[in-house]
Amino acid sequence: MRDATLCHLVTDDDRTLLIHKKRGVGSDQYVGPGGKVEPGETPRECVVREVREEVGIEVRDPEKLGEFEYYSEDWNALVHVYRATAYDGEPTESEEAVPEWFPVRDLPLAEMWQTDRDWLPTVLAGGTFRGRFVYHDGEPRLVEVERDVALD
Repeated sequence: MRDATLCHLVTDDDRTLLIHKKRGVGSDQYVGPGGKVEPGETPRECVVREVREEVGIEVRDPEKLGEFEYYSEDWNALVHVYRATAYDGEPTESEEAVPEWFPVRDLPLAEMWQTDRDWLPTVLAGGTFRGRFVYHDGEPRLVEVERDVALD
């Protein structure tokens, strides 16, 4: 199982930065920036690097608030989910993603992974979670999710 990351940046005025993926896992959907952990890299180092590569900003305070096991026909991963509230720079489009700000209370859920509805509100509010999701024939299925868990 490969390690991967996601980052959800939340501003003081309750907006979050999502990206519209152009390619790869989650393409044509809104997701948080993130990606695969490289050899010798910690998940926290990865999330900072991936946000920089995908949207051109430097998150300063990523805090791990969740993790989920993701199983599909093509790829299995343990995804480390971070929330950040401070950053430097302005989000810009890259070859991989178009960044967009959304009010936390008005997310484009119809254009996101179905399972994001099970855990994303918890992370945006600063809570913790652990889950397991299976994707078969492009359809996500929640196997389990726990909230208010201790993470290492």
